[in-house]
Amino acid sequence: MKNYTKEGQKLPLFGIGPYLISGISLLSIAGLIMSGNVLSSGILEGVWAWIFRVLGIIFIPLGIFIWYMGALGSKMDEHIENNKLQTGGIYAWVRNPMYVGVWFINIGLLLLWHNLWLLIPLPVQWLILTVVLKNTEEKWLFDLYGAEYAAYKAKVNRLIPFKRIKNNSGK
Repeated sequence: MKNYTKEGQKLPLFGIGPYLISGISLLSIAGLIMSGNVLSSGILEGVWAWIFRVLGIIFIPLGIFIWYMGALGSKMDEHIENNKLQTGGIYAWVRNPMYVGVWFINIGLLLLWHNLWLLIPLPVQWLILTVVLKNTEEKWLFDLYGAEYAAYKAKVNRLIPFKRIKNNSGK
């Protein structure tokens, strides 16, 4: 089933996203379920528990904000329908804000449980996101936009939202 909304639209409106987000979220849910019994040896107490909780409270609204800016604040669906590469707004900071937003929400939830074992899913989730995006959406976008996407990709990070600093050599 294609989810095209306009004749001639070259990219799917949703793509691999729902499956990818479900996969990384299931990793978080599994960790949370196991954190109270199987992984209880990693539960932190005292000041470390509070540090983890505060970080969790920061990551959750940050993730919601990043997701919102990518999904609703950027008019991304219009860019997809019109086959235009979105590089402005939040997309000038991170290439995949909707994935990053959900990932940050997952990070926040895992941190709220203040369990060291729950840090393990984070690099696993990052690796899954990286491998899947490189082998699906990034290939689709390069095939569709070519040099324009390659230049954008060189300037903007895939999953970590910060601006790259250019060095003096122009690289």
